[in-house]
Parts: sequence; structure tokens; C-alpha cells
Amino acid sequence: MATEEQVLDILKEIVDPEIGVNVVDLGLVYGVDFPEPDTVTVRMTLTAPGCPLHDMISRSAQMAIETLPGVKQAQVEIVWDPPWTPDKLTDEGRRLLGF
Repeated sequence: MATEEQVLDILKEIVDPEIGVNVVDLGLVYGVDFPEPDTVTVRMTLTAPGCPLHDMISRSAQMAIETLPGVKQAQVEIVWDPPWTPDKLTDEGRRLLGF
């Protein structure tokens, strides 16, 4: 069974192509759940509701998670509440963006 740390580590490989920072350090990942031992559900948002890359980012995240040992199925839920704001950036995200 995968761990939350492993899921977050693999999600660091998913970069928002418009911003150039990974979804974890942007603060877009709101939660990781394991409803079944071989299933992962991730709740995440995007920086803007009209993001044209919505499908690409969520599908890339799903495919990355499904490469983890012990994961047979991953589901990525895009949520809009609470809305993303720059205060959700990690320290690394702030550094990468020059804040």
C-alpha cells in the first residue's frame, strides 16, 4: 500500500505548465485518502477555475499515482472550495517563484 508521503512525492513530478512549479509546492493538493488498500483519492484544485489545462493536469496526476507500487486505481477530484490563493504555496513554492 502506498503512503501519503509517496503520493505527494510522485505528485511533485506534475508541473503546472503555465507557472512552472509542481502541484504540491503550489499548494494545489488539498488531501490524500485511501478508501481501499489499493486505491488512492486525491483532492486538489487549480489556480483558476477556467484553467484550460484542467484535464491534462488531473490525468497526469492520476497516471503518476497509478505507477506507485500497490496502487491499482487513483482518482483525482478537482475541487474549488476553498479557492486557491498564493498563501497556499509551500516554502519551496515561494522560493521557486521568487517570493
